[in-house]
Amino acid sequence: MHKLLTSLWAGCLLFLAAPALAQYSQAAGQNAPMVQTREQHRDEKTGQVVDRVVEKEASKDRHGNAQGNQFDLAVDGAFEGQTVAVIQLYPFPFDLPKAALKEKGFSVYRWTGAPSPEELAAALKKSSQLWIIADSSRHLNDRHLAVIKKFFDDGHGVYLWGDNEPYYADANAVGQALVGVTMRGDLRGDQTVGLQQQPGKAGVLRRHLLTTGLEYIYEGITIATIEGNEKLTPLIYGSADNLVAAFYDRDGKRLIFDGGFTRLYNKWDTAGTGRYVKNAAAWLANVERFPAHASVNPKSGAATGGAR
Repeated sequence: MHKLLTSLWAGCLLFLAAPALAQYSQAAGQNAPMVQTREQHRDEKTGQVVDRVVEKEASKDRHGNAQGNQFDLAVDGAFEGQTVAVIQLYPFPFDLPKAALKEKGFSVYRWTGAPSPEELAAALKKSSQLWIIADSSRHLNDRHLAVIKKFFDDGHGVYLWGDNEPYYADANAVGQALVGVTMRGDLRGDQTVGLQQQPGKAGVLRRHLLTTGLEYIYEGITIATIEGNEKLTPLIYGSADNLVAAFYDRDGKRLIFDGGFTRLYNKWDTAGTGRYVKNAAAWLANVERFPAHASVNPKSGAATGGAR
């Protein structure tokens, strides 16, 4: 019986370590991906030089994360034809996130203000996910919230971005409506955090699809703190041990709640931001629930398909 249980457990680990779907890279779920290289080795007994396969960590960028798009969660081009809808209420250039998302095939449909509920509903019919970047005032009314809740309840991803007080008005309104969560406060961040060593302490969550290829991540400049909620899983704790980002993943529905939108435009080249943005969009696409919306291109190994 012990041997049987051991074999079953080993099989489960092997399954969990493998990419779940073709859209995901071989590195999926690994913070420090390993690569295999072939090296020459002299056999001590025969003296012959033979080749052997050696596994080692991938080369690192200057911030300590694995270098190269192959270590992102998703294969390049995997989400060709899918759209990220963005309601951007706090103004800043969105060019860098847009370019990062394009690497994975996502297009961006962006409003720089609140659309009408009718316009929002029409656009979401063609969108993979919705990102909302809040500012200090409420712009979304109850009719908007009803549209967003239906989209979320249908299994489509939602990313709610806020920042230091008071720049989280609509993030809190939507977060409260969908999963009963809010953020508050104003802390000075501007630090890079590594892999989390203790629960509730500074660092990024280990061994999750969202943190694929990430051992270090920039927390943002001035940031809000997410208030405790048993429905959310902590994702990033800031340098002050405050919860900066967390996610919801239940009943086939996915949401990310984040108190540091300054990462999207300030110090973009600091640790991990570009990879994290790509990972987040790939995860929110929820291909585990909607695998039929993408298919593998045998020439490129990438997934193609229309937006939901």
